[in-house]
Amino acid sequence: MSGYIPHTPEERRAMLSVIGAGREEDLLMDIPADLRARAIPSLPPACTELELQRLFAAWAGENRPAGQSSGSMLSLLGAGAYDHAIPSVVGQLIGRSEFYTAYTPYQAEMSQGLLQAIYEYQTMICELTAMDVANASVYDGASALAEAALMAMRVTKRSTLAVAPTLHPHYRRVLESY
Repeated sequence: MSGYIPHTPEERRAMLSVIGAGREEDLLMDIPADLRARAIPSLPPACTELELQRLFAAWAGENRPAGQSSGSMLSLLGAGAYDHAIPSVVGQLIGRSEFYTAYTPYQAEMSQGLLQAIYEYQTMICELTAMDVANASVYDGASALAEAALMAMRVTKRSTLAVAPTLHPHYRRVLESY
């Protein structure tokens, strides 16, 4: 393992001395013994970066969430935004330079193609969902949610909204701000 650590044994001893630890294992004393690794994995001799990445990827592939021996991984990220399917066409569309440059859609250099794409998208969404309107000109999901809520309140003449408890907390705060 020392082939992967850039410090000499003398440097490591000096660092441990400065922080008051006698040996590297002393750094782990706050971790209960039954939760510590039982054996340090044996690393191969020095290898290329690609070989090392493959080795670590294989090791990472052995990880499983607590209580699961196999199957899909449990995601604890996102506060409501979890695994979802992304259509293959998305990668092609977002790879187009007119969609990732710093221009706004209202600058002359951009307006022709981007405004046409927005119009086509909104039209297709309305046809697919049988909605009367669709708006693809807001900057993010939270703003789109707030604008849709305001429009729904105007159309229905109601002053209250039903909001799902699973709504992302950041979106909820934007909605409350509006």
